[in-house]
Amino acid sequence: MKENIQLSDELRAAVKAIKKAILQSQYRAAKIVNREQLSLYYGIGRYISEHSGKGFWGKGAIKQISDQLHKELPGMKGFSETSIKKMRQFYEEWAPSIRPPMAVELPQLPNRPPTAVDLEVVDYESLMKYHQPLTEKFNFEEFVSLSFTHHIEILNKTEKLEERLFYIHEAVANKWDKYLLRDMLKGKLYEHQGEMPNNFAKTMPSPQSALRAIEMFKDEYLLDFINVEEIGARDEADVDEREVEQAIIQNVKNFIMTFGRDFAFVGNQYHLEKFGVEQYPDLLFFNRELAALVCVEIKRGGFKPAYLGQLSAYLRILDSEVKKSYENPSIGIVLCKQANKSFVEFLIQGYENPMGVATYKTMEDVRRVLPTEEELRRVIDEEI
Repeated sequence: MKENIQLSDELRAAVKAIKKAILQSQYRAAKIVNREQLSLYYGIGRYISEHSGKGFWGKGAIKQISDQLHKELPGMKGFSETSIKKMRQFYEEWAPSIRPPMAVELPQLPNRPPTAVDLEVVDYESLMKYHQPLTEKFNFEEFVSLSFTHHIEILNKTEKLEERLFYIHEAVANKWDKYLLRDMLKGKLYEHQGEMPNNFAKTMPSPQSALRAIEMFKDEYLLDFINVEEIGARDEADVDEREVEQAIIQNVKNFIMTFGRDFAFVGNQYHLEKFGVEQYPDLLFFNRELAALVCVEIKRGGFKPAYLGQLSAYLRILDSEVKKSYENPSIGIVLCKQANKSFVEFLIQGYENPMGVATYKTMEDVRRVLPTEEELRRVIDEEI
């Protein structure tokens, strides 16, 4: 019968430190193995690419090479005809994005039937020394940290260098497996960049839910049912946040249709209380697809950093007091008239609650950009 060993705090700390060291060592070892594998595949891809198109090899040469390799190295995996073709693709797709090696250091392959001497595996140090990337965004550490399978997924689904580097960075930073990477590629995460400033990738429970949230919200909304004249204000500057909120409440169906799919209205000036302190967020919705409460704060003017702090407080209370155990963390959206996206994106990453900042236009904004009746008549007269 095994004894239950009760560890002291000092021994628990020792176990934790040793465990961390073991995992870090395993991670570094895996990175080295992956780095060597990519170097090998890049070299083989270069060799195949340089020779298969020069007429030295007949039809079906790659299959014959693969079959012979399996005979001479039984049990070896990863060198099927398909895999070798992927190695060639890996080299050919990335070679144009990396400056070629210096001729003195890595001589060009001779124009003759290839020999074993011609296969030069480009190791990581050589890549770093002689193959300088054409863009500063090319991070070799991230490049060699990603598995060959991940690289092929990215190459098959993307064409632009910037897009490929984006997915490499995100896959490494967020430790995506190939299935999550496929989801992100299918959902075109790169194309959704720069839309609504948000921190969903960092704060949502999973990459899939983050992608759904990014797809759900727009960076700007047209609230064309808000009519300044009907509200009774002389100018839009006279319209305060409560009046905009009331206009939304009176047209909640239109607002939900504008905001997106699967939204259900929960309430406005929703009463929250924590430790005797009461709070009243402007609008509260529930989104079925995201399985989350969505809190919307309306601001009449431009974005202010304090809005994020206020929204974060609402979300913490919602998660503590209102959210069901099976629901995802509550999401907050600030709706304001203007916002510097880069500034918002910078600030919002410092918050742990899922939040985004969008802008809105009313009917008055639309009218400002449309020609007046007199201007239209003048144009027509001039044309006549």
